[in-house]
Amino acid sequence: MCGMEQQTKPLAATAPSVEAAEPEISVIIPVLDEEGSVVELARRIGTVLDAVGRDFEIVFVDDGSRDATAERVRAAHARDSRVKLVRLRRNFGKAAALCAGFEASSGALLITMDGDLQDEPAEIPRFLEKMEEGYDLVSGWKKDRQDPASKRWPSKLFNWATRRLAQVDLHDFNCGFKAYRREVLDQIAVYGELHRYIPVLASRRGFSVGELAVVHNPREHGRSKYGWDRYYKGLLDLITVLFITKYTRRPLHLFGAIGLTCFGAGFVINAYLAILWSLGEPLNNRPLLLLGILLMLVGIQVLTTGLIAEMITFKNFRRTDTYSVKERLG
Repeated sequence: MCGMEQQTKPLAATAPSVEAAEPEISVIIPVLDEEGSVVELARRIGTVLDAVGRDFEIVFVDDGSRDATAERVRAAHARDSRVKLVRLRRNFGKAAALCAGFEASSGALLITMDGDLQDEPAEIPRFLEKMEEGYDLVSGWKKDRQDPASKRWPSKLFNWATRRLAQVDLHDFNCGFKAYRREVLDQIAVYGELHRYIPVLASRRGFSVGELAVVHNPREHGRSKYGWDRYYKGLLDLITVLFITKYTRRPLHLFGAIGLTCFGAGFVINAYLAILWSLGEPLNNRPLLLLGILLMLVGIQVLTTGLIAEMITFKNFRRTDTYSVKERLG
């Protein structure tokens, strides 16, 4: 699991009115400038899970908000101690915020959702029912997505490409509404922006992955924190995921093929030119010579250094390097 810096601030003198029990379910919500929604979201989640009769906690991870998000969460905690806060020192990104939330939580079942009220808390019992069917991870699917077409269509293309390349049959990899068994997250490193690919990483490790169509509400407060750059970053992250899931233990199966192809092509070109040179042909005006040398050098570089950086990053990754906790409440 993700390591966390243990820094706390004293709680307010007023004791919360609801005593916290050992939670069975942890709801983890990364938030960034969501002051208008966190109190209502905590109330709705509490109402739903109280009706289900399961012990729970709600962990808000404030990923560097500049508005009153943290103050609103503290107010919710004053009313119900099952509402907790992890406040990061700055905006570290959603993957780091989720990692901090996983570390701060203690439930055997973890549910992640967005903090903008577009995910419907009333869907949580359906996730629990789906998990009881034996799934280790259940991913939400915003089948009727309430976002502009400028977001929906690029997302459809992105999800189609990811589904085909990753060979995991999910419709919506970007949906933040998911349920996990803790052992899934104990075995998966979430860094960079790999959070959207947790189902892919879990599937490759042998965990069972399911999908559930969920209600998606229009945004009521604030604005989206994501732009067009999420798609090209997502493509680059997909390449990373495909490598670390398929070639971590056999990288030369991928890079060896590329490197040997380049080196072989360059060798053939240079061998051909060497024959011409031995027959008296001048080579000083043959651009093909430069191509042959370039291909051989590229082949050597791919074979020797192409994935060393990625291998080192993956094998020596320390989750505590991805975030720094400023405050923990609850």
